[in-house]
Amino acid sequence: MVSHQLNGVMKMNDILERLKKEIPNNSSVIIATSGGPDSMVLLTLLLAVKKEKNLKLVCAHVNHKLRKESDDEAKMVKKYCEKENIIFEYMIIDKYKGNTENYAREKRYEFFDKLIKKYASPYLLTAHHGDDLTETIMMRLIRGSSLKGYAGFSEVTEKNGYKIYRPLITKTKTELLNYAKENNIPYAIDQTNESDNYTRNRIRKYILPTLKKENINVHLKFLEFSKTISETEEYFEKVLVKKIEKIYQDNKLNVEIFLTEEPLIQKKLIHNILNDVYKDKINLINDNHVNNFLSTVKNKKPNIQINLPDNKILKKAYNYVWIEENKNYEEYDYILKDKVTLPNNHTIEIIDETTDHSNFVTKLNSKEIKLPIHIRPKKDGDKLVLKGLNKQKKLKDIFIDEKIPIDKRNSWPVITDDNDEIIWLPGLKKTKFDREKQRNYDIIIRYR
Repeated sequence: MVSHQLNGVMKMNDILERLKKEIPNNSSVIIATSGGPDSMVLLTLLLAVKKEKNLKLVCAHVNHKLRKESDDEAKMVKKYCEKENIIFEYMIIDKYKGNTENYAREKRYEFFDKLIKKYASPYLLTAHHGDDLTETIMMRLIRGSSLKGYAGFSEVTEKNGYKIYRPLITKTKTELLNYAKENNIPYAIDQTNESDNYTRNRIRKYILPTLKKENINVHLKFLEFSKTISETEEYFEKVLVKKIEKIYQDNKLNVEIFLTEEPLIQKKLIHNILNDVYKDKINLINDNHVNNFLSTVKNKKPNIQINLPDNKILKKAYNYVWIEENKNYEEYDYILKDKVTLPNNHTIEIIDETTDHSNFVTKLNSKEIKLPIHIRPKKDGDKLVLKGLNKQKKLKDIFIDEKIPIDKRNSWPVITDDNDEIIWLPGLKKTKFDREKQRNYDIIIRYR
């Protein structure tokens, strides 16, 4: 049993002591385990306190079916749990709707919530570490966030009657990886973490190492920053309670009263409203949305509406502003295999041949894109490189140029590859990926 044979235990002694202190005796503990080195180290550390605290350990593994290695990783985690007498709970996500990342997160936490209830556990443990926190804060600084968002995540978070506990928050990825190797802890490596296509990966590979040259313990400085922001936010919340009760009633903001407040208070109130509306999906909101909200409130026009993420609309009618569901919009994410019927009743299909040279057809080279092909609606910030041009153009600007009504823009199909790079805007514009003129194509797609 690895639980009694750990090498270099002093390197993790602080973690073990926190686990012993935080987790009550005779309790059940749910551990979110991906199979990566971080979560496998956490699972192993819990084995070291299992007997002393008389814990029931439950490994919660989610197979997202997004990589060919995912089935093997699930088998590896299950085998480890069987060897160490850990309860193994398993979930598969093989169908996705809307934004893949957000949908997966939503389903994961539905799974975790069920396990919390099933085992009457007060805790969900995750393997988020100090580098994760640093990367999260930096991403939010880059894209914009609320004061609460800039804090990243804390060691302990309250959620739905239980606590999410992140005991590895003081450790780095390198420390955890070395510890796993020293103790022969099995783990899997997600190769997509090496791709430069993702912002987090670029921060991890290029920015974080530079910061660590300045201070090897920079992750602890970010942790201090996170705690300071959280404490400030907590104090701010207490101050704002009475103001919110006066300004925001029945889920509607009173414009007249709102405009009497200081700019800092105004922005904080907007953040609070958005947090109330979006809850666990608040990561969809950035500074642009906050600024658009503020501009809408201050606008002299009596009636305004703007689109927000996750199928929502911000509306203004005279002296009130509120957020509601967009009933004219359906979020979707289809994988194109042969033919797909869209919510707007149009179809997109792969065909063998055509004489159509319009924007309703595109011809692609499968070697130049990452398959499979996806169909989704637009996202905030979408850009593409038009055929014959060498620079990106915003999707928003194309819709304006083509005079597409706002109500149709939301559900207009956008064709992407598996890296979410836009390869075609059906019926409107072809991209740099169209190979009709070169006659170097093996995929023909039609929109009608």
